Amino acid sequence: MAGINAFGTLLKRGDGEAVEVFTAIANATNISGPGLSRKTIDTTAHDSPDKYMEFVGGLVDPGEVSVDVNYDPADHDTLVADLNDVEPRNYQLVFPTTPAATWAIAAVMKGFEPTAPYDDKLTASITFKVSGKPTIS
Repeated sequence: MAGINAFGTLLKRGDGEAVEVFTAIANATNISGPGLSRKTIDTTAHDSPDKYMEFVGGLVDPGEVSVDVNYDPADHDTLVADLNDVEPRNYQLVFPTTPAATWAIAAVMKGFEPTAPYDDKLTASITFKVSGKPTIS
């Protein structure tokens, strides 16, 4: 397979209700992450074979998710209030495959940055810190 067209990928925001409803963040142009990474723990000792450093895997950092949008205050200003959330909110990253692949994540919004160049469209970049292990289905 040469690749999968990413067009149609969605980042959906949960409403926090008991029966949670997810709504796509409007006008997304680029979605990236989460950037999963594992810490490594140095276990090298004076008797490590052949004078090579040794490591074991440590904790996994679930990373961040960012979404760039064609900024429309009517669609996006309600998201700014999420910066007040102390507890993580549920999100879904839905890939346009058949069947759809979904990453369910809990995340805290850590940044909302609108950009208004004089000769181009309004945009915004929104960043989320993922908390805990993503559920991939």
